[in-house]
Amino acid sequence: MSPAAAPLRVGTRASLLARTQSQFVADALAESTGQEVELVEVTTDGDVTSAPLASLGGVGVFVNALREALLVGAVDVAVHSLKDTPTYPQEGVVLAAVPPREDPRDVLVARDDLTLGELPPGSRVGTGSPRRASQLAALGLGLEVAEIRGNVDTRLRKVADGEVDAVVLARAGLARIDRLDAVTEVIDPLQMLPAPGQGALAVECRSGDEYLCDLVRLALDDAPSRAAVTAERTVLRALEAGCSAPVGALAEIAQGDLGDELWVRAVALSYDGALAVRRSATGTPDDAVGVGMGLAEEMIAEGASTLVSERAS
Repeated sequence: MSPAAAPLRVGTRASLLARTQSQFVADALAESTGQEVELVEVTTDGDVTSAPLASLGGVGVFVNALREALLVGAVDVAVHSLKDTPTYPQEGVVLAAVPPREDPRDVLVARDDLTLGELPPGSRVGTGSPRRASQLAALGLGLEVAEIRGNVDTRLRKVADGEVDAVVLARAGLARIDRLDAVTEVIDPLQMLPAPGQGALAVECRSGDEYLCDLVRLALDDAPSRAAVTAERTVLRALEAGCSAPVGALAEIAQGDLGDELWVRAVALSYDGALAVRRSATGTPDDAVGVGMGLAEEMIAEGASTLVSERAS
């Protein structure tokens, strides 16, 4: 792509959250390059079905159509929620940038401004995530998990209408669409580790378009965010678990006496939450893959791969 080419086409899903995320990318590219940038909506498999994600294989259902549009030249850049992207590489596609990450924690939106600990036993908590469902069960609060799908407004409405007593959502998504006022509790990662990559965006380009890849990287890539999500997703990949598996991970970068340190925590659970393997590891940000792999190997030795590959009956 030459500097005169315009407009740059940014592929996005059509939901409010997806468009908001993609508009952030588009605005940053426009400011950095001085070129016109436009959003191009793409419908993914995950947008046209109400079936549970796990029944669709989970991996790539919100991503594949955007990548196809990228590869055939219908768009120049594709924007995803990073936690939805497969951990294995896609031929012809490169992760050009991981922008600064939003707060990756999960949040509760509950009736009567209740917290998890205040919800009475038997309360119905809505989520479509096996990771969240397993960790809710592991807390031993006697909560009933209700399988739900839909965009943020749909899920919030289920609480308002009394269909469920609460829902668990990603704080990042609510922050991006200015709905943090609905949150009744930000869930401590000690109670519920987020999905690997949660709160981060993935900005992809065609691997052969080196000029545009460099533009995107310079405009948007945040090295600490990339290191953190790389460590988290390395754990997920090593466990051979998809993005809908009951695996949580959180990496953080802190200043130590000898420079920046990368801290990673991860959990793998059985689908019913009865069994769990929890481990942590430290290292340096420039060895994010090594830190994540070392942590995963410890977890595999404790049986983590078996937990995430077998659904509880």
